[in-house]
Amino acid sequence: MGEAGASSNPDDRRRPVPVPAQLPAPAARFAHRREELAELESVRRDRGRPPLAVLSGPGGVGKTALALRWLHGVREDYPDGQLYVDLGAFTRGGPLQPDTVLHWFLLALGVPAGDIPAERSQREALYRTMTADKSLAFLLDNAISAAQVRPLLPVTRRGVVVVTSRHRLTGLEIDGAKVIDIGFLNPRESVDVLAELVGAERVRAEPEAADELAAACAGLPIALTLVAGRLRRHQRRRLSREASSLAERGRVLQLTPEDGPSIDAVFAASYDGLSPLAAELFQVCGAHPGITFAPAVIADVSGLDLDRTEDGIDELVDRNLLIDVAGGRVRFHELVQLHARARAEDSMVRAVVQWYLDVLVEADSLVHPHRTMWGPGYAAGPRENPRFADREQALHWLREESEAIRAAFSEADRNGWHELVWQYCEASWGFFLLYRQYDDFVESQRRGIVAARECAEPLVEARLHSQLGFALAQLRRYDESIAENEVALSLATEHGHEPSVATALAQLGRCARGKGELPEALDYYRRAAELQESLGITRGVALCRRRAGDVLAKLGRYDEAEGELRAAAGLMRELGDRNQYARALMVLGAAQRQRGELAESADVLEEALRVVRDLGSPYYLAEVLAELGDLAQAGADPAAARAYLTEAKENYLIAGDPKADAIAARLEALAR
Repeated sequence: MGEAGASSNPDDRRRPVPVPAQLPAPAARFAHRREELAELESVRRDRGRPPLAVLSGPGGVGKTALALRWLHGVREDYPDGQLYVDLGAFTRGGPLQPDTVLHWFLLALGVPAGDIPAERSQREALYRTMTADKSLAFLLDNAISAAQVRPLLPVTRRGVVVVTSRHRLTGLEIDGAKVIDIGFLNPRESVDVLAELVGAERVRAEPEAADELAAACAGLPIALTLVAGRLRRHQRRRLSREASSLAERGRVLQLTPEDGPSIDAVFAASYDGLSPLAAELFQVCGAHPGITFAPAVIADVSGLDLDRTEDGIDELVDRNLLIDVAGGRVRFHELVQLHARARAEDSMVRAVVQWYLDVLVEADSLVHPHRTMWGPGYAAGPRENPRFADREQALHWLREESEAIRAAFSEADRNGWHELVWQYCEASWGFFLLYRQYDDFVESQRRGIVAARECAEPLVEARLHSQLGFALAQLRRYDESIAENEVALSLATEHGHEPSVATALAQLGRCARGKGELPEALDYYRRAAELQESLGITRGVALCRRRAGDVLAKLGRYDEAEGELRAAAGLMRELGDRNQYARALMVLGAAQRQRGELAESADVLEEALRVVRDLGSPYYLAEVLAELGDLAQAGADPAAARAYLTEAKENYLIAGDPKADAIAARLEALAR
């Protein structure tokens, strides 16, 4: 707005001043924001605070549209008029100065141009006088700061002020403002907006394509509006074709309205206003492949101390470029993340991926310390300043960062960083044994095998074939597991690596046992144990003796089984491998139950349960609980059986293991 209407003619002073009605027209179509509208309504009805609301959110999220929709709906309650100004936070001319806006508002309120003071403090005083007893509605659009807004706040309690900003403007809370965060639409709301904008019939005709469009627009109303505009202009254009055109990563950022900048340019304007520290951290955050991340990760990767990193991230949150989430973590909106990623250099992305691998190796060394570990990260030895005080801290980090670790692995694979891909597979083995997320693990091992082959690492490839075979056997896909382990055996034999030969033999024994071919399984285990004993691999010998004991018990050869299992438990106790010690006890307890020695079985299984409860593995805990459920059933104690099996099912579900279904079926049978 400007000074149109001002006059130097003294006669004009006697003309009646029209009631200002400066609000732009509301959008013809509007994304339903019921909760936000209710919050705005509560602001003007709360007599205990000033009628001041700040709508805060990133560019394109619909703050101005929401403000206009609400203010037009209540305009009759403010008979002295409505004042509007675009404060120009991100325009080329830069933010408007408050004294300029005060001049415009005083003109609109009937003050002749010649009577408007030149000094800003006097303008503010006159402005307060002119608004003191009036019932006015104000929309202060696109504010840059609390300092820009504060001089424009009227003193009247009879009016209402709505401020919109890409910044949070928490400074206005001192003035009693209620800050209302305007978030992105959820998928259902996004589809509803499309239906309203392009017609419900078109959406109903292509529901999957409508979902794809909603996902591509990531809940950003301006993106949905632009897509819908193209579809309205081209009535014959199918939604599926539009979705296909936006499927390419980042295409939606290039959507541009006829009278404004592209979505990407909207985000760029927010970035351009950042401090140097926040701008640097925005790029580092953009290099992070995950959905959520901790400020400590960004500090470590960037080389900044945590306090400075927190300051920069706070600025990004205040600018609505990052979002605070639970647990002290932050995340991007998907489209903002795409914009940030475009600013991150490839070297920065690789640095983040390498950082996660380094920490994963360190955590794995604590969580599963007794196995032989391959890769340059393990060869480098322990850090001078360890990140984790103990195993529990390492396990906590693995649980917290599991999603980010998967994302970093996928980033390495997508970029063809083969030497990092296979190292991720190796370093993920220990955590997989505790939390059996089979689908992710099977897929990652397949990628790791390709990566090892590309790196000409045949023994690594053999190792990953055996690890993949293990997972497939656990899923009872025995023929596939055999195929993987036969490849591993062939590679290990060809390159003369006897430890890998022994591993493949033991895994083939697992498959034979699973298929009910018990004598063959026993033969595989004994061959593997003999080879490992000749190599001095004590832990490998103990594992094979435990597995052989399990097979012997299934064959009814209980004395031999008990000898193998007690020997395995003793070796694992000497090695300090509490997890495998408990596993040996569990199998021993099962053998004693099968033999009818229920009291002896109970003692052994209770000891195994005590050990696994301290290990932080839902899978191994579920295994022991399930065995205790079997024992309770054998002892005719259905109540105890239900309790053990219920807890076992819960832990199998946490671990992502399909045995949860079998336990659920048993619980149903017990309930009959």
